[in-house]
Amino acid sequence: MIPTTSLFRSALLAIVMLVPLAGHSQGRTVPRELDRVVAVINNDVITANELAQRVQAGERQLRRQGIELPPGDILAKQILERMIVDRALVQTAVSQGIRVDDAQVDGAFARVAEQNRLNAGELRAQLERDGVSLLVFREQLRNELLIGRLREREVDSRIQITEADIDAFLAEQQGAAAGPAALNLAQILLRVPEGASSEQIDRQRRRGEELLQQLRQGADFARLAAAYSDSAEAMRGGVLGMRPVDRLPLLFVDAVAKLAPGQVSGLVRSPNGFHLLKLIDKQDSGFNKLANEPVVQSRVRHILLRPSELIPEPEVLRRLQEIRERLVSGLATFADMARQYSIDGSAGRGGELGWIYPGDTVPQFEKAMMALQPGKVSEPVRSDFGYHLIEVLERRTDAASPERVRAAARQAIRERRTEEAFQDWIRQVRDRAYVEYRDG
Repeated sequence: MIPTTSLFRSALLAIVMLVPLAGHSQGRTVPRELDRVVAVINNDVITANELAQRVQAGERQLRRQGIELPPGDILAKQILERMIVDRALVQTAVSQGIRVDDAQVDGAFARVAEQNRLNAGELRAQLERDGVSLLVFREQLRNELLIGRLREREVDSRIQITEADIDAFLAEQQGAAAGPAALNLAQILLRVPEGASSEQIDRQRRRGEELLQQLRQGADFARLAAAYSDSAEAMRGGVLGMRPVDRLPLLFVDAVAKLAPGQVSGLVRSPNGFHLLKLIDKQDSGFNKLANEPVVQSRVRHILLRPSELIPEPEVLRRLQEIRERLVSGLATFADMARQYSIDGSAGRGGELGWIYPGDTVPQFEKAMMALQPGKVSEPVRSDFGYHLIEVLERRTDAASPERVRAAARQAIRERRTEEAFQDWIRQVRDRAYVEYRDG
């Protein structure tokens, strides 16, 4: 919603702070502007200081990856646009009543530390060395969680897959058995607004052709992605990472089908705009693993506890360690402890989850599960759901049943369609937002 004039002025006045200088001029206090507004998004603003901090963080990220920095004004423009998109998404989440509490931010902070092989204290020290405010970093994590939950509500939950879709997918997999199993791509996305005029479309097409010409003349793909791409991966040089081909847009797979690693596609048009794609690497497969390879299944049970305002994380870990000691020493049975303490729906079954296939659980759970010998109880394992104690009861190797193949196909279709729908939805949110760029 476009803000009223009074709200708009209030937002500006709240940000532009005037303070006295050390001296006076003819007995008058001389004001000095400490910050200024660079963009207005609906009823919110982005200030010059906020933008400067994000640009500095972006520069550090690019340097760490060995990517040549684009000109400062171009980088600032790209980062400002991504900040506008993020701000519009967060506003949408808040307007729909989505909330993220401090305990959930704590969990996200811990996961970031773990992904970087640090503990929480080491991550705080790293942020301080980089000049990043802990408060600002936590707020960014909160916003990412808000956007994730908004995506689940607005995109993920609305994807519908029919039995005919699954039949077509499995037929496609059989036909593509000799092709690559996974691709590592990088992209430059030049987004086209919803309802764009022919002039806007032509402008983006011409820009794409200019970038393609630069690439063919030896320009660095990562540098151009950081400078011009409208994708979320721009600050990683546009790299999407290795993904199974069935979880990439068909448009992308077809565009790079005849490329060798290191080569760049022509300009690709999608509903979101124009793409330039670079094939970084591929993993070949001579047959359909999903249908033909035997899979290892594990019969598993677990006890789940989740930190909350009433039970903070240290207390959760203390309780789980105490439960584990009782289990290992034989003073209690796993089933009894699960029924008494676990907050999962499996508690009534003594924590039993049944036979688990690869990919059925979140990565942290699966990694810990596969590292366990049958009959052993894990140390507390952190996942997106909380903390688990895991016990593997037995294992078996079996070919995937037809029902299992179809379930896996359904999941692959869902992931492919969800990513495409998410990008389209982001474009719609951005196009609906009221945005005003301020001078400078």
